[in-house]
Amino acid sequence: MGLLFKNEGHVVFRPAKDVDLTPASSELYLRANVKAPRMAGFLVKVFAWFLESRIFGTLLLFILKRDNLIHKLVTNAELEEPPVYVPLHPLDDKEEQDVKQVGSDLSPPELVQQAIECLPVSLENTLNGSNFSFRHWTISDYSRAYTSGEITPRTVAEHLIAAIHESSTPPLQMSFFINYKAEDILKQATESTLRYEQGVPISALDGVPIAIKDEIDCLPYPTTGGTKWLHNLRPCTDDACCVKCLRLCGAVLVGKTNMHELGAGTSGINPHYGATRNPYSRSKISGGSSSGSAAVVASGLCPVALGVDGGGSVRMPAALCGVVGFKPTFGRVPHSGVLPLNWTVGMVGILAGTVEDAFIVYAAISCQLPPRQLSVSPKVNFPLLNSTKPISSIKLAKYGEWFNDCSDDIRECCSNALERLQKKYGWKVPAFHCLLWKQYEKLYTSDD
Repeated sequence: MGLLFKNEGHVVFRPAKDVDLTPASSELYLRANVKAPRMAGFLVKVFAWFLESRIFGTLLLFILKRDNLIHKLVTNAELEEPPVYVPLHPLDDKEEQDVKQVGSDLSPPELVQQAIECLPVSLENTLNGSNFSFRHWTISDYSRAYTSGEITPRTVAEHLIAAIHESSTPPLQMSFFINYKAEDILKQATESTLRYEQGVPISALDGVPIAIKDEIDCLPYPTTGGTKWLHNLRPCTDDACCVKCLRLCGAVLVGKTNMHELGAGTSGINPHYGATRNPYSRSKISGGSSSGSAAVVASGLCPVALGVDGGGSVRMPAALCGVVGFKPTFGRVPHSGVLPLNWTVGMVGILAGTVEDAFIVYAAISCQLPPRQLSVSPKVNFPLLNSTKPISSIKLAKYGEWFNDCSDDIRECCSNALERLQKKYGWKVPAFHCLLWKQYEKLYTSDD
């Protein structure tokens, strides 16, 4: 939607079809200018007490909303078209290049196999099972080592449990997990080991350790959402649909990862379960809210973990921890069994060490298990990553003012990435701009 200012000091949100997105656009762009007190510890308790009081709380809320333009941009705003409560749009079945179309009615193991067939043939040498020096193992690494008999899921589980314990206690105290149970991990790993010994692994995910954000139901663990009370009000009685899909593929689910409390923050600092530390530097945050999931992948404990992303809760910690963060389209991954904190924008997402691993797990959890409540096209397009022909007809929209609304080092890094894509693959990056009018500045200084 586009903004149109009125003399009364509020805005009118125009329909998207009326918004000019050409390079000569005169649309307005509002730079973030959050005005809120920065506090911690005892001051937060005092501030919360004032907010909860009838007299002072009402006044404080009014001032905070006024200073942050809530009244002008939200409360008193006019919408010229009905709001979209669910982000669903008419299907546009355009033919895509280098994709393999599969049906979501396939089982999770079948979808995983379809994804594997889209990957390039690995040229890596077989792993040496006696060498346990650190390296980031991929799903293919695990599958190949298990199949060859060089290592077993049970052995991996034993090493993993020891590593989780070491990372959870001083001097490391990384706070990756809220909950994990060694007995349950070993039970799953033992069953997977028997399947490999009998020559009947379920899929490439069989025996692969995967962690689950504590916003997603996964038995036998409670779902706390990063709190100390939520699981008492909402007990976990069954696996989430995405977790069921992973179990059907034979994955070893290793526990519930730490998160920013109720997903309401981006630092990953949890007052109840500890601050999830960045594996690359203990003094740095891991980002949030899917902090633990990003950190366990970056640390090499798991090749993949599940998170939930509403406004960047998978992608931000992925960026801070140097892993792949993927947020699927609304409705593509079933949301049943996930805390309904922001279900219209919050999707089950994937954190992985490689694009290929994210793709394999996406294939598994995109399965629509009964009862089906499909809200998107039943057809899924898997990218043919084994294609030798580069895709050259890609267009990336670059919103000039938004793109440049960051620090110089970030802008330079992102600009270099776009430039490399343009040079190497011939991708086009058309830019459109909005003007920063002085009328916007008045919004922050006017008293109405």
